Amino acid sequence: MLLLPNRKNITLVIHVLAWGLLAALVMMPPFGGRFTMPDEYWIKQGILLGLLAGAFYLNAKVLLPRLLFQNHSLWYITSIVGAVIIIYWTIQGVESWLNLPELWHKAIRPDRPFNPNRGHRFDMFTFLYSLLSLGVSTSLTVVQKWQKDTQIREQLEREKVVSELSFLKAQINPHFFFNTLNNIYALTMMDVESAQEALHRLSRMMRYVLYETKEGTVRLSQEIAFLQDYIQLMQLRLTDKVKVTFDLPAAHQDVAIAPMLLLPFLENAFKHGVSATRPSEIFIGLTQIEQTLRVEVRNTLFTEKRVTLDESNGIGLVNTRRRLDLLYPNRYALVITEQTPNDEYLVELTLHTAPLKQQTSTLSPAHYDA
Repeated sequence: MLLLPNRKNITLVIHVLAWGLLAALVMMPPFGGRFTMPDEYWIKQGILLGLLAGAFYLNAKVLLPRLLFQNHSLWYITSIVGAVIIIYWTIQGVESWLNLPELWHKAIRPDRPFNPNRGHRFDMFTFLYSLLSLGVSTSLTVVQKWQKDTQIREQLEREKVVSELSFLKAQINPHFFFNTLNNIYALTMMDVESAQEALHRLSRMMRYVLYETKEGTVRLSQEIAFLQDYIQLMQLRLTDKVKVTFDLPAAHQDVAIAPMLLLPFLENAFKHGVSATRPSEIFIGLTQIEQTLRVEVRNTLFTEKRVTLDESNGIGLVNTRRRLDLLYPNRYALVITEQTPNDEYLVELTLHTAPLKQQTSTLSPAHYDA
């Protein structure tokens, strides 16, 4: 099995390669190696390399985290300037201690006498190497901090999304369960067999809500079965004046869908599209073309009940839109028509879903288990 290197190992390899490259530059003989360098020269370059490494990690581990990242910019700039000055004059002291100017003169111009009183020559290479080491250290550390901060923000955003989705998913109208239990209780006095079937549907729905939706997505057939049970239970309290139609295709592609995503639209239809005295109609239609699912919910519009989904007791339109934004960014279209020419409240949702391994299935009775 091929083992992929972890991030720490990759960082270590990058540091080793970078320092190997810098060591090759620092230790490279001047003038292409045309002169024999004294041994003291290599000692001085080794000390320079050690100082550069010390400045590199001092900047990365101490100066940047404690000064620049804490908004002490002036102190940080002062520290960097001080580090460059210390490196420069330390190398000048090492050169004097090793008597390098005279040895260097003898290697280059052995035919001329050495003048120890000549003016000091500015060491451009030491200065540039110091700036290069500190500049690379700053760049790498800033990039690593930016990447780490980005990962933390993404992780927090993911946790926020998960928490928000869990909260939104849990906001099924509790009145539905209480009202359904009351209806079942009344039904036990008239039709025990129907009451038992209603209890079975309700327990199946509760099991679906509590256990089957933990993974974040369910099969479309499971969601349809859940809606069928919901409709059947809601019809327990409806009169013959209410016509409910659930239009489904004969067969569908069993795609993945967020659980209980369509329930708020049905809740709204049953809450605001039913009258005890006047005829009314609720229509729920599902159509599918490959992974694109279209949902249409229509209900008769009553002037005295013109309450939008924002004000319903269920998840509501605002939260539903928020859940769609989180789960299906740029993959859905939700159109609400508050009054159609036929005096109906119309909800149209177009959703681009995700495929499953099992591509097709035929609609079956309400069985929820995956």
